[in-house]
Amino acid sequence: MNRYESAVARYFEAWNAEAPEQQEKSVAAAWALDGSYTDPLADARGHEELAAVIAAVREQFPGFTFVHTGAVDGHHDTARFTWELRAPRGSSDAGDGEAAPVAGSDVITLAGDGRIRSVLGFLDRVPGGASPA
Repeated sequence: MNRYESAVARYFEAWNAEAPEQQEKSVAAAWALDGSYTDPLADARGHEELAAVIAAVREQFPGFTFVHTGAVDGHHDTARFTWELRAPRGSSDAGDGEAAPVAGSDVITLAGDGRIRSVLGFLDRVPGGASPA
């Protein structure tokens, strides 16, 4: 696994962490201390704010899982990738062959230690009831 794929794997571990203490550990492993996350619905800086955004999304979509789709494309200290937020199997939200309710693409910048310095998120698909985190 190269450094871009490793950073993205840690990123998804943070987004999929359910318990608050697990979120805190995962955020610390994925992001630099002053790391940031910005998308059309959220703007967070630092581990505490990042964990709060993740907790808010997890609350809005309980049981859903962030899934990396496609390949990670990276150069220098920057990488990009796509993802979907998928409903739990067998839930009424999972649908039969329907698209995931939320999908997007992110561009990350890595710090020297391989953790994320910044994330710029783009939401390609968002349900009508989604609210800012």
